[in-house]
Amino acid sequence: MNSAKFKENLDKYAHLIVEMGVNVQQSHTVVLQINVEQAPLARLITKKAYELKAAEVIVEWSDEIIQKEFLAHASFDRIEDFPQYKIEQADEWLRKGASRISVISSDPGALADVDSQRVAAYQKAAGKGLAKLRKATQSNQVSWTVVAAAGENWAQKVFPDLTKEQAVDALWNEIFKTARVDHEDPVAAWKKHDDALEAKANELNEQQFDTLHYKAPGTDLTIGLPKNHLWEGAGSFNARGEKFIANMPTEEVFTAPDSRRIDGFISSTKPLSYAGSIISGMKFTFKDGKVIDFSAEKGQDVLKNLLETDEGAKSLGEVALVPDPSPISQSGIIFFNTLFDENASNHLALGSAYAFNLQDGTEMSDEELKERGLNLSQTHVDFMVGSNQMSIDGIKADGTVIPVFRDGDWA
Repeated sequence: MNSAKFKENLDKYAHLIVEMGVNVQQSHTVVLQINVEQAPLARLITKKAYELKAAEVIVEWSDEIIQKEFLAHASFDRIEDFPQYKIEQADEWLRKGASRISVISSDPGALADVDSQRVAAYQKAAGKGLAKLRKATQSNQVSWTVVAAAGENWAQKVFPDLTKEQAVDALWNEIFKTARVDHEDPVAAWKKHDDALEAKANELNEQQFDTLHYKAPGTDLTIGLPKNHLWEGAGSFNARGEKFIANMPTEEVFTAPDSRRIDGFISSTKPLSYAGSIISGMKFTFKDGKVIDFSAEKGQDVLKNLLETDEGAKSLGEVALVPDPSPISQSGIIFFNTLFDENASNHLALGSAYAFNLQDGTEMSDEELKERGLNLSQTHVDFMVGSNQMSIDGIKADGTVIPVFRDGDWA
């Protein structure tokens, strides 16, 4: 990789993350969660945030090798007991209204040889301990964004035929391309993209479908939608009225389903990286909103543990539409990373719904959200179901059927 060009792109990327990703303003607290391997990007993000007058930047380092050692060898009582100081730290972030930047770069199969029960116990404990932070995030009380960086082990998983250095270079190129860093003005490019997705979301909001009917090989599923549901695109607004982009890249428009009205069967079309393992070839059967049968060609035990997280993990919290001709899909690359693979495919999410996907939902209690059909859970895991063979019909309350997708693209 051309060193000067890479440094230029990394600098542009860091600026994009703080300006468009979380929209740093004067006096903001910024929390950056990032792997130690990505220190150069962390330093740039910190620098750019302070240039935009952030009050403070708090860097939370991670290391997948150390985390693997902990999960494989620590006393089980420590794994299933989420530390109180981490709960208090998250509460402090919320008190300050901190914007959160999560940079993902880990090997998608890093924990594949760790006992799945130990990983599941940690996931469950962390989900419970950080419930308040998760709820604030899912109701957009604070700004948050998820972005990527090219970790060595991840890059070699995506490009196994290249040398380590070549694979990292190739993955960085794809990250820059899909995040629109290769544009002369990435911020302007994102504003244009955001407008296009918002226009599509507005079209769907005008329709107010009662159900969506999915048809594809291995799929025949009907998903109910709550009354007054809201489709969203790339941009969201936090409690202070500041706009941010939660995922970079993103190609989706999404809403919350009525978790009580999901019936039929559906098959995944791309592998899922979850809890440090790869799950592929998933099939689910739903009845009255719950998974009543499931299977996976790979990662069956990990999927079983996910579905047993809590009762809400057995239903859906998100419905997202992504046309198959999207740039990530047409790249033909499987990233083994949900941030990217979900933007190559229609996808659904097991677990909790976003309160902002319901009119006035962010002002409702959990009980009120549940009464309106929104799913509650400690988890939220997207899995990919779209292909160029998928058709989706929108069905209105009066029975009118309107084609939404045909052959994987907008009808």
